[in-house]
Amino acid sequence: MKPTPTEKAERQFQKMTQTPVTKLVLALSVPTVISMLVSNIYNIADTYFVSSIGTSASGAVGIVFALQAIIQAFGFMIGHGAGSLVSLSLGGKDVERAKKLASSAFFAALIFSGTIAVLGEIFITPLMYLLGSTDTILPYATQYARYILAAAPLMCVSFVMNNILRYEGKAAFAMIGITFGGLLNVALDPLFIFTLKMGVAGAGLATALSQIVGAGLLLSMFLTGKTQSKFSPKYISRHLRDYLKIFRTGAPSLLRQGLNSIAAMLLNNAAGVYGDAAVAAMSIVGRVSFVVFAFGIGIGQGLQPVSSFNYGAKLYSRVRRAFVFTLIYGTTVCTVLSGGVFLAADFIIAKFRDDPEVIAIGTPALKAQCVAMTVAMLMQCTNMLYQSIGKSGPATALASLRNGVCFIPMILLLPRLLGVDGIILAQPCADFLAAGISLPFALHFIRSLPPDDKM
Repeated sequence: MKPTPTEKAERQFQKMTQTPVTKLVLALSVPTVISMLVSNIYNIADTYFVSSIGTSASGAVGIVFALQAIIQAFGFMIGHGAGSLVSLSLGGKDVERAKKLASSAFFAALIFSGTIAVLGEIFITPLMYLLGSTDTILPYATQYARYILAAAPLMCVSFVMNNILRYEGKAAFAMIGITFGGLLNVALDPLFIFTLKMGVAGAGLATALSQIVGAGLLLSMFLTGKTQSKFSPKYISRHLRDYLKIFRTGAPSLLRQGLNSIAAMLLNNAAGVYGDAAVAAMSIVGRVSFVVFAFGIGIGQGLQPVSSFNYGAKLYSRVRRAFVFTLIYGTTVCTVLSGGVFLAADFIIAKFRDDPEVIAIGTPALKAQCVAMTVAMLMQCTNMLYQSIGKSGPATALASLRNGVCFIPMILLLPRLLGVDGIILAQPCADFLAAGISLPFALHFIRSLPPDDKM
């Protein structure tokens, strides 16, 4: 006999509140790391295959990455906001509220992303220039971006579904949709780009189709009863306060991802002064270094459902232990991986684009970013922790650091002082500064948690 919804909820509650936190974080982080890696593998695949067309085409990938960051910003804002609140509700055994929050988030994401898609298509040429395109990159960027905009609604709701699944403690289900979609993208890239001779447009179409398939698989998890939260018009909230709560809780993600787009735009514009080779080099560095960063994000995402669920259940000692373990574990992994990339930096850049100018800029930039990766988990874990427990104020402040408060002054100042070396050093310097600012927040959290079951 199948367990009833109440029995399923109780089993999930016991799992999230009684499993040793180290085992739980590891179990939840492995699927999210795989999901992040697969997502980045198809980004890497786009960069790799498109780079074979030419340096200007390679630069287009970096331009459209800034557009994808805008779409991701809204998806992560709504997904993290709803996911955190869903997890807190389930920790408090309020399943009906979890359903209401999930449904409201899903349909809000469709509206937001649909608006972005329509406006982006109408103003696509000025948008590409705003994101840092040069005249020679523009035709490639426009071809690529049209398909990304067409897939924007499904891309956005995929982020929402992925995060709700993770926060429910069902990261393995989230992994299935993202992994299959990502692998499909890698398979379709060479088919569309070379066999069908679509060029850059083929990379865009491959990405769009993979998003459709991935979103369908994620949605099937909710429609087949594998989750406690549901998507249905009957659960959509009619109260503005529920949406404001979702947006406020997810604001750090909107800020973080929105600043990613602004940072990419500023970086593209700064690099464009030195030609398409500089734009292409920094685009490749961004994609490669983010593979290492993806491990840190995935590990940190394993922490989020553990911290939010146990915080909702008032088991504060488990939240503290989960945070400390995740920080140590994630820092170790990122340091080892970045060391390997550092040693192979020149080889990696050359594999993407065997252009002397691209290699000359990309190699030192990738090495510098690898050094900064050793402190990435401190700022990442601290930000994710505050967001997962609903502390939107500190979480928003922390989210603004890496690509905002710290990076923007660096990218505006350092190139003026150091030329192309300033472009290379801007992000690594911002990362070290952001980690230093995050440290007091982490220490304060560890020291200020009350005893279990007491507010």
